[in-house]
Parts: sequence; structure tokens; C-alpha cells
Amino acid sequence: MPASAFGATVAEVADRRPDLFTDGFVGPLVVLDAAALEHNLVTMARWCAAHGVLLAPHGKTTMAPQLFARQLELGAWGITAANTSQLRVYRAFGVRRVLLANQLVDPAGLAWVAAELAADPSFEFTCWVDSVAGVERMTEALGAVARPVDVLVELGAPGGRTGARDRATAAEVARAAARSPALRVAGVAGYEGALAHDASPAALSTVDAYLDDLRAFVVEVHDLVEVAEPIVTAGGSAYFDQVAAKLGGPWPFPVLPVVRSGAYVTHDDGFYRGISPFGRVAGEQPFRSALRAWAQVTSRPEPGLALLTMGKRDASFDEGLPEPQVVRGRDGVHRPLDATVTALNDQHTFLALPGGAAVEVGDWVGFGLSHPCTVFDKWQLLPVVDGTTVVDLVRTYF
Repeated sequence: MPASAFGATVAEVADRRPDLFTDGFVGPLVVLDAAALEHNLVTMARWCAAHGVLLAPHGKTTMAPQLFARQLELGAWGITAANTSQLRVYRAFGVRRVLLANQLVDPAGLAWVAAELAADPSFEFTCWVDSVAGVERMTEALGAVARPVDVLVELGAPGGRTGARDRATAAEVARAAARSPALRVAGVAGYEGALAHDASPAALSTVDAYLDDLRAFVVEVHDLVEVAEPIVTAGGSAYFDQVAAKLGGPWPFPVLPVVRSGAYVTHDDGFYRGISPFGRVAGEQPFRSALRAWAQVTSRPEPGLALLTMGKRDASFDEGLPEPQVVRGRDGVHRPLDATVTALNDQHTFLALPGGAAVEVGDWVGFGLSHPCTVFDKWQLLPVVDGTTVVDLVRTYF
């Protein structure tokens, strides 16, 4: 829905508080629930403060500077990026402290980072290194620099993603980085999320063992660290409670423990609902799903089947198909819906209906979505709603 449809800017559209279904929006749509969004942002900020860890949320989830601003306003220590393109968006919107949770060996990207560091003394940037070859490529590309590039030595694990596969190899990387005139060793990084994919005792034990190894490695290479307070970071959106317990506790020297969860902003109705610490740890206030997709029924070609105007281009499906939750009839009344999505085409949803499900052509169906990281990248503009009233619009920059 372009703002020009209202003859107004995006801000003016939000100020008018239009209705999602009666004031010119066209489907399919993905919307953000205003109350759930704020609940999640505040809940995570308070939890991190109470557990002695800093938060550098992964901005790749939303790529929405409006949401970055609110996260920083609530005390986020910085914002995490995954690549140089994301980093450049962050800088365009004034983010001053960025963790690049990846290796950076591209000469063009390194040249840009070096120029930013030289031009802005307040800019703090850190990226990962996990090999001696990576250190060498960075050093060659950077040459003489006004400010060295801060790096975190990444410790991985067999079967994981990136990261040196054992502490001995990671220590060699740390020594190489410490020798480089273009780099400065600023701490240690890791990522536990690739090692487990559920909340079973075996998965949680695997995560704990990895975090114990990460903590031991921090102590092992402390003499190579070239800053007063090394950064120690791990923590995606599934096991950040274990990260806080392992990395936020007492240390023999000062450290900055940082978690990088990103999906908490909107939570979801799928993967993270089933694995989030706040859903499985007693006494914690759960996150709330802030995502909903709306699609209209356009065809009832046979009993028990409806086709809707939503497809792979509109909704996430990599961690589970959309979850039908509610139907809005032509009378504007919302009713619970018992149905199942069986398939998505590019622009169609196949909705299987039990015998008595009352869904008609023209009705709207509201869906819960799984894995927010593959929702936001499909939308340049997302309405933020209070009920069906649009109270804001969030712009993404993918």
C-alpha cells in the first residue's frame, strides 16, 4: 500500500490512524501488533539488565532503523550486523556501535570500514576472525590504517557454522591477529545456535558444553587481548538464557558479556514459540508474537479447500508453514479458525478446511508466522496496528 494512495506521506498516513480493512490497504499484508512489539522490546531490555549482560540485537531480523532506534533507546549496547551492506544501512541511520557477526575479508568492505573509522572517532566496529588466512587477508587489504580494526576471535565447534573448530586452532588465530598492525584483538565470539535445534535435554547440554569451552578459551587467550575490557559474545534467540548464565557470571578480570538475540523483537508463532527460553523457563514472562499475515479468500473450488492471496513471496515458510488463527467475515467480525495450510505457491495459499469450517470467498484469514528473519525481508513497509487501526508504519531496508 503506497502512501500516495492516501495523498500523504507515511507519517501522515499513520497520523490519520486508518483502518486496515476499510481505508484502502490491499492484501496480502503482514502487520505488527503495537502492544506485543513494545512488550517484547521492554521485556528483553529488562531481562538483560537484570542478568548482567549487554544486548546487541541482530538487526538482520528486521532491517528496520525505527526498531533499532527503540532498541537503543531502551538500552541496547549496540546493533549486530551480518554483512557490510547491513552495516552501511546502520551507519546511514546513525548507529555508532556495531558488531559484524561474520568474517570480513572483502577488500572493498574493509576499505569502507577503515574510512569510516578514520572519519568518525565515535564509531565502534568489531568483526570476527576464525583463521590465520583470514587475518592475513584482512591485514593485506587494510595496509596502513588510522585506527586498527577490532576483531573477536571466533571459537566454533565440530558440526557448527563458522569459527575455529578447537581452542588450539583459535589460539593460533588470536596470536596472528595480535601480531597484525592493522588489527586489534578485542575479545572472543561464538554462536551456539547452530549446534542445537530444540529444547531437549541433549540439546541444552550440548549448548552448555560449548559455552563452557568458550569461557575457558576467553581465559586462555586473555593475555593476547589488546583492550581493557574484552568483549565476550554469543547468544542467538533460542539459548540466550544459557549464554547469560555462562558468560554473565563472575570472571577473573573485567569483560563485556554481550548477547545478540534478534528474533525476540516480534517473536513468532512457530520455531521461536517452541524454543524460546521465556516459553520453557518457569517464572519468566513470555514474549508475544507481534506478527500477523492477512490474506483474502478468493476461491473455494472444492469442499474442504480454500485458496487465498498469499504465497511464498509474502510469508515465511522455511521453519514451518503459516498458522491459520482467525477469520474475518464480511461483517467485520473475527472468529477463531480451525484450518491448516498444506502448501504455498508463489502467490497462493492452500487452506485445508475441516467439515464445518465457515470460510467464504471474500473473507480475510489471519495467520501466525514462523521465523521472523524470513518475514521482514519480503516487505518494504509494514503497518503497526492496534486492533485493526494502523498507528504507525515500519520501513525496512534490505
